[in-house]
Amino acid sequence: MPRTSTRTLHFDPQLSHNAKGKHVRDSLSAVMRTGPNLWVAGDEHTSLERLRLQPDGSFGQHQRFPLHPLLDLPGGPDEEIDIEGLAWAGDYLWVIGSHGRKREQPKLPKPGQPPLDDAGQREQVKQLKKVEPVPNRYLLARIPLLPDAATGDYVLTRAGISPQGTKPQAARLPMHAEGNELMDLLAKDDHLERFIALPGKDNGFDIEGIAAAPDGRVFVGLRGPVLRGWAVVLELLPQPAEDKPDGHLRLAELPGSGKRYHKHLLDLDGMGLRELHTVDHHLYLLAGPTMDLDGRIAVYRWADALRPHTGHTIQQCAWLLDVPHQPGHDRAEGLTKLDDEHVLVVYDAPTTDRRPDSDDVLADVFALPV
Repeated sequence: MPRTSTRTLHFDPQLSHNAKGKHVRDSLSAVMRTGPNLWVAGDEHTSLERLRLQPDGSFGQHQRFPLHPLLDLPGGPDEEIDIEGLAWAGDYLWVIGSHGRKREQPKLPKPGQPPLDDAGQREQVKQLKKVEPVPNRYLLARIPLLPDAATGDYVLTRAGISPQGTKPQAARLPMHAEGNELMDLLAKDDHLERFIALPGKDNGFDIEGIAAAPDGRVFVGLRGPVLRGWAVVLELLPQPAEDKPDGHLRLAELPGSGKRYHKHLLDLDGMGLRELHTVDHHLYLLAGPTMDLDGRIAVYRWADALRPHTGHTIQQCAWLLDVPHQPGHDRAEGLTKLDDEHVLVVYDAPTTDRRPDSDDVLADVFALPV
């Protein structure tokens, strides 16, 4: 199914760069539409960015929402979260980090610089051996997302009062230096335990995508591992932790099984997950290569995915469309429902053609199948 149009995302240059100078539009990893607003995240940033629908159909009026003041991140306000998914349900915006370990990248000479000598070669080989956890990446949180009666915009807040009179409060799974409750559970899982210590780009454990159901369940997509061609989605039920201070979640037992997670194995033609999004009772799945390489990217539908499940399942999913990509560029990372007939896709590493101005980027619009 071909692209039907594009939408321009306008960013404020004063709000768009991280500490290393990278522009958020160059590493978009998640997107979610809430009413007039479009929320996006960059995987090298520690904030969420809110845009607003403009009369010409573009999105602008950029506002930045740092996450540390809302969630007290264990690695501090500047350590990367590697945000890989956003989801909206009820009074909350859900946010998830990659949960993946980080392998150091060798540093090779730039064009025009002399080649590495033998000692330099050995040092860079040694660099590639370094693998470490990043505490802020183990983020699974929900943040109150409430409408501003004066402007119509949705606003993230640590705590508030909803229009229905409820009092939502920001909360996350407790995190430690090498994980959280989810990682502790999966360290004993028959399928996944051996992948926990592997970095994501090595077909190790790597979360990309989250979808939220109205009943409180969330579905978490794994870019890796892919198990002999089968992708993995985890079904969870995060609930307020009664034995912890305010602001903490725990993984409750899922109805029908008593388990604290369900594994769903999906046939996505050998690809891993890049994004999940709820449309009615279905899940729309953005899939792509597990490893750090170029390859096919496609959208699938898992029909009636939000129904109650009584345990682990294995699923066939319907292919809907392929998403274009370029060598080294235009890697689709985020998908959200734009309206009743279309989805919007955002990209990491956009091409120059996708960057029409210094602080703008183009997102693609695709028609949903009838």
